Amino acid sequence: MASESIQIRPATRDDTDTIVEFNRAMALETENRRLDLPTLRQGIRAFLESPGYGSYIVAELSEDKSRKPIGQLMMTYEWSDWRNGVFWWIQSVYVAPERRGRGVFRAMYKHILAKAKTDPKVCGIRLYVERENRSAQTVYQRVGLAPSVYTVFEQDFILGPEAIQK
Repeated sequence: MASESIQIRPATRDDTDTIVEFNRAMALETENRRLDLPTLRQGIRAFLESPGYGSYIVAELSEDKSRKPIGQLMMTYEWSDWRNGVFWWIQSVYVAPERRGRGVFRAMYKHILAKAKTDPKVCGIRLYVERENRSAQTVYQRVGLAPSVYTVFEQDFILGPEAIQK
């Protein structure tokens, strides 16, 4: 599949069910976490209704008349006082397993990168990835992203270590 056949569009409320399912599957696959679906649904709706938080995009196959999403990417914002600009953070990346390795993430990333380069306030793009997810790290490096000098630390009040189902 060539990336030209992949269409990228902003997600809408109508995509809520798909985004819930993609996030559920991603959390289980990458971190072995079983997310609380009502909380996840509420969180996605709140995000989609609050453009100041960021945005989701979805990927679809242009020849698919059903317009069923095959991938998603969430973008949030971080102000950098050092740069007087905004980093766009890529999060919640998911590509349907049967579509992986076919340019879906690359198409979504190119879409975001092109938009970022036209906005003079955007100073860069960042993402975080689960440290054991080597296949995702390889994909990210292939599109030009590089490991950061920073390590992320957190104190998660909702999905702390006890939420991981091993």
